[in-house]
Amino acid sequence: MKRSNKLIAGLFLVLLMVTSCTKELSIEPISLISNASFWKSEDDAQGALNGMYVRLRAQAQNFNLLYLGEARSETLGPSLSTGPNKYWENVIDASNPGPDWLGFYSILHDANSILKYVPKITFSSAEKKNNVLAQAYAMRAYVYFVLSRSWGDLNLVTEPTEQFGADVTQTARSSKEDVFKLIKQDIDQAAKLFPNSNFPAGRNLWSLPALNALKADVYLWTAKRMGGGTADLNTALTALNAIQASDVQLLSNYTSVFNYSNKGNKEVIMAIRFQELESGSNWGSQSHMITTYLNPNIDAASRDFMGALAGTPSIAISNLARAQFDMDDQRRLGTFYEVFTTNPATGAKTFYMSYSTKYRGFVNAGGSRLFADDIVLYRYADILLMKAEAKNALGQDPATEINLVRARAYGANFSSHVFISGSAAQNDEAILKERLLELTYEGKRWWDLIRFGKVFELVPSLKSRATQTHLLLFPLSESTLSLNPKLKQNPGY
Repeated sequence: MKRSNKLIAGLFLVLLMVTSCTKELSIEPISLISNASFWKSEDDAQGALNGMYVRLRAQAQNFNLLYLGEARSETLGPSLSTGPNKYWENVIDASNPGPDWLGFYSILHDANSILKYVPKITFSSAEKKNNVLAQAYAMRAYVYFVLSRSWGDLNLVTEPTEQFGADVTQTARSSKEDVFKLIKQDIDQAAKLFPNSNFPAGRNLWSLPALNALKADVYLWTAKRMGGGTADLNTALTALNAIQASDVQLLSNYTSVFNYSNKGNKEVIMAIRFQELESGSNWGSQSHMITTYLNPNIDAASRDFMGALAGTPSIAISNLARAQFDMDDQRRLGTFYEVFTTNPATGAKTFYMSYSTKYRGFVNAGGSRLFADDIVLYRYADILLMKAEAKNALGQDPATEINLVRARAYGANFSSHVFISGSAAQNDEAILKERLLELTYEGKRWWDLIRFGKVFELVPSLKSRATQTHLLLFPLSESTLSLNPKLKQNPGY
């Protein structure tokens, strides 16, 4: 009976996978759930590929990518509503953990299925088949990169999970060194298969430039965190240079990079697609305002700027982060808005709350705010700052890349903010701060702090805990551990 229930659950999971894709992603619902009958045509392969991206979107939709990549850093904090305080207070443990990794393994199942079955399908052209396979390799590399930075050693799965025996589902974790070996192999394999450096429409699918962004990110990590040194830094720099030769540019208006009406713009390298009538809200919904928290004394300018109310104000850009933005930096308003109340008797203004202006959505024809901006995984400003980081670590001058980013940020006032190279340590400090100013609320800060070795120096809740290095990883939840007796909790938890 137990085996029968598992089979039924497994069939339901597969059915859910192939029917959850939306019409916007141009996939027809498929009711045939047998591998033997499904993997027959190019359309089947495309449907599976779309399903893989839908699962990735779920990890942004449920805030996991934000929680893993930024919530434990110094850039986020509490707002008006009860929120995920355990992250910025860094009080997570096995009974009160962060995100679960199981949803990410569902993406890996999709990628592994594509890599197993698509080679056997006849396509209208080899280029189309190679492009599908390249995206699956890129996705598998990306997901394992997210997972290993978050949990370290992992269950390394390279085949789709199609059986339910303990020998399949109950395996021990592989070392992070083995995980990164696979990540790099997958990146290399994808690079061989992408037909060209063109971006797909919308820039919300893996492409060769997006793969190079991932490659640079991976090799910067292994250079600094896993002893890769100069060789890995040079590999990262080569990948970054290749991106600059593709169709990318900095937009003159910082805010427009994230606008719903400007999806797939030339600053975007890889994004997760959200769309009206297609999916739930992105993580902008946890930072905006609803009527429940609308103070009657909010000043008119703040009320006008907020516009239609929606979401739940449970996450704010922290006071510490906001204080680092200059008033003449256009990224200030492009990252957060500070709301004030006005005393009716004296006219005195008092700070009330702040919210993120990234991913604040748009107001539809019915007057409702929808949080459907694309979540950007990589964009050109990030590439420039990664290049500055790699160059500085190699003893080269990072000023060109830093100043390109600052020139857009300060516009006519750039002459007052020109960066001049100093010592390697001074340059690193400047690059890390520039990444805060440029990339706050984009799910990157926690991993930046780890890569630069600054977690225990810059995160207020961790300044007195420098010896507790296990905190750089997340704990496995008790529920995850209960599913597999061979899993061991991360040390320290």
